[in-house]
Formats: sequence, structure tokens, C-alpha cells
Amino acid sequence: MRGPLTGITVVDLTTALAGPYATLLMAGLGARVIKVERPGPGETARNNAPYVGREGLSAQRTGPEDMSVSMMLRGRNKEAISLDLKQPAGVDVLRDLVHHADVLVENFSTGVTRRLGVDPDAMLAVNPRLVYTSITGFGTDNPGKAMDSVIQALSGAMFTSGAPEDDPVRFGLPIGDLLAPMYAVIGTLAALRDRDVSGLGQHVDVSMLGALTSLVACEPFDAYERLGLPQRTGNMVPRLAPFGVFPTLDGFVSVSAPTDAFARSVLAAIGHPVDDPRFTTRDARVARADELHGLIAAWTSVRTLADAVSALTSAGAPCAPVRTPASAVADPLVRARHEVVPLAHPDYGDIAGLSGTGVPIVFSRSSAGFDQPPPRVGEHTRAVLEGLLGYAPTDVDALTEKGVI
Repeated sequence: MRGPLTGITVVDLTTALAGPYATLLMAGLGARVIKVERPGPGETARNNAPYVGREGLSAQRTGPEDMSVSMMLRGRNKEAISLDLKQPAGVDVLRDLVHHADVLVENFSTGVTRRLGVDPDAMLAVNPRLVYTSITGFGTDNPGKAMDSVIQALSGAMFTSGAPEDDPVRFGLPIGDLLAPMYAVIGTLAALRDRDVSGLGQHVDVSMLGALTSLVACEPFDAYERLGLPQRTGNMVPRLAPFGVFPTLDGFVSVSAPTDAFARSVLAAIGHPVDDPRFTTRDARVARADELHGLIAAWTSVRTLADAVSALTSAGAPCAPVRTPASAVADPLVRARHEVVPLAHPDYGDIAGLSGTGVPIVFSRSSAGFDQPPPRVGEHTRAVLEGLLGYAPTDVDALTEKGVI
């Protein structure tokens, strides 16, 4: 079975998380991804603790074979070449790569690609069919240092969680870093489809701030503010009552029952009359959300998590136990669908028993996923330059001597 992006070649100039996650998804969908890193240390994520080596997982690097867990996750199914883009000869090699590529993805700080001579105009002049995708903090025309927490702060996302009196709450996942690459992949695939029709590539420009703020705007927080409705409601959502996270003797249960039928199921599960006029309609439940949520919490708090989930599920109420991340990634369902997969060290395999993202898309006719471990810095340099670009071995040797590769 072939991946749906088989035949697409991607030049990967990315670093850290936002860019490499975009190219990881493309690799998982079958594209040939050629990761370009500086000679020697490679990209910054290779030095992110923790590491995996001969003895398994460690907080610090213990030997040259150790590999960052970040790279073990983000480097899968990619080829790696080393290339110094600060040297003109390095840019020349990149131009040759771009001539053979369908896509280039970069997430340099604003202005860096132009200084290096690898900006969209320069690369599209080399290959007019190229889709050149940029992931930046604020758009390619706007400077600024974009770390995930900076983007969360500016997007308003930090004031969507927690109770009204709480300090701002940072989302536990680096959602700013993870959301922008998804839009970058969507934009890249749309541009490739357009290229199939027009014959021309283009620049795809995705900002981290715009991606996350656009999701904040999917919920009408501005309307809530005008109407005097609470924008931050902690673990409960009064306007959808009964809807929230409730304590049990040994954990927490999430209940989501906004419809009349589901609400009746919750009332039946907790032994409350389902025809209580205070809770028979959505408007009535919303008006008494605190009272209703109090009844549910009083019931769950004297039961084990398993008993609460069993009773609610048996009554037809949508609910689930609140899991820890470690227990969630061990779920047999997501494992069977390869949405979460084991992470393997290139030399020692699954020695640390770690989990990583798979491709959470199942195709009926195509394959998707990861079957190659992450590469070492420059591991495929000679193979790519000689095999794809047609360089002679002596040319590669000369570039090596000059420190270009």
C-alpha cells in the first residue's frame, strides 16, 4: 500500500516543533522528506532532554549514540542531509534540491530566508512549480519572537480555561506550536491541488498567532462578554448543563449531556426524578446550572470512578473517566488504529518503551504511518546528493572538505 503523498518530495528547512511537526505529518502520509540541518550539531531539537541511549531513558546525554526523544518523535521517516546555508555553495546545493522538489517548508524567524537568499521569490524562480510553505509567529511580513506561550498569551487562549477569578491558565499541550503546522499541511495540500490545475506553485504563509486566534474565534467569547455571560467557567459549562467534570472517590468523571434526552439519562443515573420541571428543558437547566451540577457532584463524590461511569453509561449518559496522559496513550483503541505508536531509537529500537504520535487518519485504500527511525545528522547526505541530484563522488568530497556539508 502506498501513502497518499507518495511521489511528493519535500525539502525540510524546519527546526524546533512547529515546522518539524508539519513535515512529520507529510512523511507519515508518504512524502519523501529531506531534512536539511547545519553540519555538526544539527537542529536545536537534537539537544532537547530527555534522551534515549544504550541504557534506555535518561535526563542527560550519556554518550554519542544518545538521541533526544524530541528527535526520535519528529525525525521519523525523514532523510537527513547536512548543509551550511551560510555558505554560497550551500545555497547552490539547496537550489539543486529545490529543482527536484515539490514542497519546501521552513519556519525561520522573519527575514532570515531573505538574508540567506532562500526566500520564496528566490526558490520559486528556481522551480516555478514549488509550493513554498512558511510557518512563522506572526506572518512572514511581521517580526517578533514566537514561543508557544507567547502565542497562547496573545491569542486569548489563556483566558478561556479556569474559573473567572483564576490567573491565566496555560494550555498544557504546546497548542500554538501544534496547531499552525496542521494548517500549514492543509495549505500545502491545497496549493499542490491548485498546482495540478494551474501548473504553478505559490507561497503558503501560516502564522502561529493567526492559527490559534482563529480557533479562539470559533467560540463566540465576544458575544458572551456583551451579554454578561461568563467566559471562564472552570470545569463546568453552565450554558450546556449538565456538562462538566465531577469528582469521585478515586478520580474524576466527565459528563457531557446538553440535550434534553441526555439530561434525562443523567438524572435517571443519579436517581433524581427525570420529570423535575427545574431540569426538563435546556433553558431551565441553564438557569439552575449550579444547582444541577451540585446534585451530580454530590452523587459522584461518594462513588468510585468505575461505579459512576458504569451507572451513567448504563443510563445512556455520555461520560468518560478523566485519564492521565500516560494512561491515555496506552489505550488499546488508539494503539490498534496506530494513532499512537511506539518510539524507536535508530540503533536500539523500542528500548525505552516510549509512545509517540502516529498519523491519526485511517484510509481505506492508502497507507499512513511511520516505519523508519529518525536519522542521524547528515546520515543521507551522500545518498541524496549523488542519487537524487546526480553529484559525482568527488563533488561530494569537495563539499565535505569545505565544510559545506
